[in-house]
Amino acid sequence: MLSPEELAELDGTLLPSLERHHLRILAHALRTLQAIAKRQAGDLPASVEIEVWAQHQAVIAEDPAFAQAFVDQLVGAGSQLLPIAEQAGVDPLALELDHLVTWARRQADRRLTNPAPGATPPPG
Repeated sequence: MLSPEELAELDGTLLPSLERHHLRILAHALRTLQAIAKRQAGDLPASVEIEVWAQHQAVIAEDPAFAQAFVDQLVGAGSQLLPIAEQAGVDPLALELDHLVTWARRQADRRLTNPAPGATPPPG
């Protein structure tokens, strides 16, 4: 779980809203994966570990379809965290918020300087 201070740090990045939203999702996923693994270093937990953890969370376990979707989302977020960790030169679970912020800033800069083909620039 992200602390209020960490959320304020993420929101204070002045990144465009799309990148801030993605950043918050990845940060929450990172903290959840760290909690599942019970460590803040090393490799990400395997999908089986995530499934077992989800089965022990009352709110999640009550709805098997939601539980599977949640597990799938955590696995997907983990696959997004892997290249970020590789770029930062750390294990995936050792990522810190500043690693994610640096990555998000690069993504925003790339998106703003190289808009998608056919994209209309914002007014102004």
